[in-house]
Amino acid sequence: MMSTLQLLLIAFGLLACVTNNVNAATRQSKVQKPNIVIILVDDMGINDVSFHGSNQILTPNIDALAYNGVILNRLYVPNMCTPSRATLLTGKYPIHTGTQHSVIINDQPWGLPLGERTMPEIFRDAGYSTNLIGKWHLGFSKKAYTPTLRGFDNHVGYYSGYIDYYVHDMAMLEKNYSRGYDFRKNLDVHYEGQGLYATEYFTEEAIKVVKGHDKNQPLFLLMSHLAVHTGNEDNPMQAPPEEVAKFGHISDPKRRTYAAMMSKLDESVGKLIGALGDRKMLDNTIVLFYSDNGAPTLGIHSNAGSNYPFRGQKQSPWEGGIRSAGAIWSPLIKKTKLVSHQLIHSIDWLPTLAAAAGIRLPPTIKIDGINLWHSLIHNDPPKPRSFIHVLDDIDGYVSYQRSNLKYVNGTEFMPKYGFWLGDIEQTPDPRLSQYSELVLESQVSQALQNSKLSAIDIEALRSEATYNCNTHNISPSRLESYTCDPALSPCLFDIERDPCEMYNIAAEHPFLVKDLEADVEYYRKGAVAAAWMPGDPKGNPAFYNNTWTWWQDRNSSSRPSPFLSHPMVNLTISFLLAVFSKL
Repeated sequence: MMSTLQLLLIAFGLLACVTNNVNAATRQSKVQKPNIVIILVDDMGINDVSFHGSNQILTPNIDALAYNGVILNRLYVPNMCTPSRATLLTGKYPIHTGTQHSVIINDQPWGLPLGERTMPEIFRDAGYSTNLIGKWHLGFSKKAYTPTLRGFDNHVGYYSGYIDYYVHDMAMLEKNYSRGYDFRKNLDVHYEGQGLYATEYFTEEAIKVVKGHDKNQPLFLLMSHLAVHTGNEDNPMQAPPEEVAKFGHISDPKRRTYAAMMSKLDESVGKLIGALGDRKMLDNTIVLFYSDNGAPTLGIHSNAGSNYPFRGQKQSPWEGGIRSAGAIWSPLIKKTKLVSHQLIHSIDWLPTLAAAAGIRLPPTIKIDGINLWHSLIHNDPPKPRSFIHVLDDIDGYVSYQRSNLKYVNGTEFMPKYGFWLGDIEQTPDPRLSQYSELVLESQVSQALQNSKLSAIDIEALRSEATYNCNTHNISPSRLESYTCDPALSPCLFDIERDPCEMYNIAAEHPFLVKDLEADVEYYRKGAVAAAWMPGDPKGNPAFYNNTWTWWQDRNSSSRPSPFLSHPMVNLTISFLLAVFSKL
C-alpha cells in the first residue's frame, strides 16, 4: 500500500502535468491560429454596395476588401435579425434553436437557449481572446443570456434590436414604457459614448481592441454594427449632417440619409482594416463581411435600402430577404480576386472558421452547417446544397431550396413585401467615373500592401457580381402566366436561371413540388418549438432607472474558468479529495 505522502506526490504530479500540457497547448494555439474578424452589418441591401453594382452609393473600402478576397455571390441568411445571429453563433438552423419565429423584442422574456454552445465559447476555449462590439439581440431578460456569459470575454454595445445612434436609448413607442438606455461595457451600464455617433464609436472601440491585443494570442472579434438599421421610430434615419450633405445627387431625403449611413459604415471598415494593418496582424487574419438579412425597403424600421433586382425584402421568404451581400478575405486563401458561386449559408460559418483555426468542434453539438474552408481557399467547384430558409409555422410560411430549385409556400409575413422593391432612381454618384481609383486608393487597399488589384480586375469582378434580371422588360402576358401567390398554392423557381423569382414553374413540375414538400415535412418533424414569448410588462425600464436590463434574474453566477473545467483537472481534484478523505 502506498503511503499518504506518496499519494499526494502522485496527485500533485498529475496536476503539474495537466497544467504544463494545457499551457503548452495554449502557447501552440497562440502561435498558429489565425485571427478571426467578422464584420456583421444590420439590414443592408445587396444593391447598396458598389461591388454588387450600385452606382448611387459607392463603398470603396468594402469593395477593396471584396475584390481582393472572394465575393460570396450566393450567400444565404435567415430573413430577420435574431434568427440570423443565432445561426452564426451556433451553426444551426433557427428551427433547431427555437429562434425561427420573429425577433426578440426588449420586453420579451426569451433568448438563445442557454444549452446552446456558441462560437465565442468554442473559440475562447481554443485559446482565443473573444470580443463583441455592438449589437447582441439574442436575449437579456436573464443575465445568463448576455454576451459575456455566452462566450465573449469583452462586450461594448447594446442588447436591443436597435438604439438611437446618438442617445443610445431604445423606445417601445407602441407601449406605455419609458425610454430605456441600452449601452453596456461588459455587464455595466456604459455612458462614456453617449452623444457620439454609434458607427464611429463602435469603430473606435474595435480599434482599441486591436491596438491593445496581445499578439501572442489569437483574436476573435465580432464587429456587429447598428448600421444600417434605423434608430427609434420617432427618429429613424440618423447620420452626421456633414455626411448627408455629400449625397446631394439623391433626391429622396430618406435614401440620402441612408447613403450617409452606408458611407460611415464604409469608412469604419477602412479604419478597422487599417488598424489591423498598422499592428501587422493582417498576415494571419480572416475577415468576413456580410449583412444579417436583406434591407427593409417598406414597413416598420424601413431604411430605404434596396435589394433590387431581387424580389422581396427583410421578413420575406424571397431572395431580397435572404440573399446577403458578403465577402471573405485572408492571405490564407489561395485563390482570390474571384466571385464564388458556391451556395453558402450562415450556418456554415462556425464549422468553416473553426476548420480554418484548426479547432475540432465538440462531438456533443449537432450542427447543420458544413465546413467549406477548403472550397473557399481553393475555389473548388460549387457543391450542391439544400437549405431550409424559413420555416415559421406560427406565421405560416416556408421557403426551402434544394440546389437550384426553390419552394415557397404559405401566407407570407407581409404579402406587400413579395414584389420587386427598391428600384431606386438612376442618379449615379458624381465620383462614379473615378470609381476604380477610389477603390485602389481606399484605406483598405493601402492596408493590403501586397495587393495586385487592377482597374481591369475591378471592372470584371464587379460585372460578374452584378445581377441584371431585366424586370422592366417582362412581357405582361408572360409574367401573368407565371404568377406566384404562395397564400393560394406553392410556388417553384429555378433560382440559377431565374434569381429574381419572376417565373413560377410549379404548374409545369407538380412532381418536383411534391418532392420538395416531402423535404420540408422532414425538417418540420425535426424542428423544436419556437422559444418566442409575449412581452412581460415587468421588463419596463421605468423600474430600473430607465435602463434596459435583465429583470427575470438579478443574480447570475459568473462562468467557470476554462482551466477548472478541464477534465484532467477535475479528475485530479477528485483524486485529491479522495486522498484527503482518508487522512
